[in-house]
Amino acid sequence: MSSLPKVDIDQPLYDQSTYLNRAKHFLLLTNPLNLLASNAELEKAKRIIEDYRAGKAVDVKTVEELYRYKYIYDSAFHPETGEKSIIIGRMSAQVPMNTLITGCMLSFYKTTPAVVFWQWVNQTFNAIVNYTNRSGATPIPTQQLVTSYVLATGGALTTALSLNRLVKNLHPLIGRFVPLAAVAAANMINVPMMRLQELKNGVVLLDENNNEMGVSKKAAIFGISAVVASRIAMATPGMTLTPVLINKLEAGGFLKRFPKASAPIQTLFCGFVLIFATPLGCAFFSQRAAVEVKSLEPEVQAAIKEKNPDLKTVWFNKGL
Repeated sequence: MSSLPKVDIDQPLYDQSTYLNRAKHFLLLTNPLNLLASNAELEKAKRIIEDYRAGKAVDVKTVEELYRYKYIYDSAFHPETGEKSIIIGRMSAQVPMNTLITGCMLSFYKTTPAVVFWQWVNQTFNAIVNYTNRSGATPIPTQQLVTSYVLATGGALTTALSLNRLVKNLHPLIGRFVPLAAVAAANMINVPMMRLQELKNGVVLLDENNNEMGVSKKAAIFGISAVVASRIAMATPGMTLTPVLINKLEAGGFLKRFPKASAPIQTLFCGFVLIFATPLGCAFFSQRAAVEVKSLEPEVQAAIKEKNPDLKTVWFNKGL
């Protein structure tokens, strides 16, 4: 057993005050290779991190190796509940899952059955991701989960089908952007609905030493709004660049000669873009979000001042 220098293992490897460092952090967290970790490897990572937190000796030689286990741990376990996440709900599953789903939504958008099916698949996946990466440890009632799922799927389908009708007589390239509009609209519904408990009850606020200072609904609104913006940012590059590429290939005659190549090209190109768009979209906001005390509810401000009169900023897990 080696003696490691003491580090705050609950802080990311890179300082989160800059966009570039947040991008590096999320590149490690969303790495699809994390999905290949076996249950034994995940449990080993969990044991090492929990032992290190408890001040016990761990079989790790360097801080870099310690953080390698930390990112494996973070990729699979919820930061507050500690429960192991369903595999397709993990952020490391975003690239492979969204590659398939986005490629199919962009390829099969012209017929109503295709739109209905792929928007349903997408919103089912989003519901799982939103639940898996929620903030807080409070379980979500089954009725709320079902309601959220129905509203999100209905919103996406309504938007997609309505826009398809509106753009029928417009330039074909415009029609290719319909899936992006549907995804954006659905995210605005799906994320808040799947995390309604936070809006109703608030999120836990912490000081710099992770001491609980209060609970705020305003912080929950900020966190959920940031997640919606990040999700749309993650989806936008692939869902805008891909239609432009396909339109160019059609205009050049390539897809007329090889029509069956359209779906594979769109899917593979989406996958390539998502490798970068996923961490870059997540990096717009730090997962451990900071909020000024003076911007919170009056009663929350009063409770915090009673505990620590000099505290100006508190932190919370905004989710992903």
